[in-house]
Amino acid sequence: MRFVTYRTVETEPRLGLVHQGLVIDVEYFGAAIGRDLPGAMLDFIDLGPVAVRFLKEAVANATTADLVGTALPEGNVILLAPIPRPRKNIFGIGLNYTEHVAESARALDTSHELPQQPVIFSKPPTAVVAWNDPIRHNAKVTQQLDWETELAVVIGSTAKNVAEADALDHVFGYTVINDVSARDCRRAGQWIVSKGQDSFAPMGPAIVTADEIGDPHDLTLRTRVNGVEKQNGNTRFMLFNVNQLIADISSVMTLEPGDIIATGTPAGVGAGRNPQEFMWPGDIVECEIEKIGTLRNPIVAV
Repeated sequence: MRFVTYRTVETEPRLGLVHQGLVIDVEYFGAAIGRDLPGAMLDFIDLGPVAVRFLKEAVANATTADLVGTALPEGNVILLAPIPRPRKNIFGIGLNYTEHVAESARALDTSHELPQQPVIFSKPPTAVVAWNDPIRHNAKVTQQLDWETELAVVIGSTAKNVAEADALDHVFGYTVINDVSARDCRRAGQWIVSKGQDSFAPMGPAIVTADEIGDPHDLTLRTRVNGVEKQNGNTRFMLFNVNQLIADISSVMTLEPGDIIATGTPAGVGAGRNPQEFMWPGDIVECEIEKIGTLRNPIVAV
């Protein structure tokens, strides 16, 4: 299933399910069939896998009458980030594709050695913006604004000391994140200022449930800037796959429903190109992942 957070000109943010060109309001649909369902993404994730299974079956069996007053055409809604305000910082994974390790070593003075453990940083909730929201370019702060298309994992159930073999059982679904990075804002090797500024975590357009994605380790990722392709990779080339990332993080920190892991980016970032390329006001960046969709954002001066 494909879940979105949406609003209209008349509503606050609402939880929606995309189905056959419609956005079904989950809370209103629940009321129509006599069930109490939440109106926010995090509240729905908290219900666990049983809620996903129930809603999938209920929508499949819905009558036209069930959908009257509960659904709108996709074109009539405004998409927000699927989780507009994460409860915690997003877990970012750095240097998780072999060729990106090499280009980072050339351009950013990082180690040319492959990481022996996942490289973990974070992006605060205030970095999250939606499809078509502006990415803020503050020329007083950065002259090296860069793109990174990443598969993001949304945790569905509490995970602590999880074995790799069981890790995917804790996944609710997947979305797209652009791990926007100001390459000239690293501080003594620390990345949070470079990657955690306001608007530096565009997310969306939807969360697609794990059952719809299947194997998360065979998905094509692409980045386009002003329509020109810059990145073209596949999740099969991760150094540490989703199972390993969940197992590693959960060995030291409890992962909770709604937590987000951005799993790293393939080669082709602007800093790694010759000559280097960066994003500037007026540019449009698109981050696309197979089976999930395309995240589109303009770069705007502030």
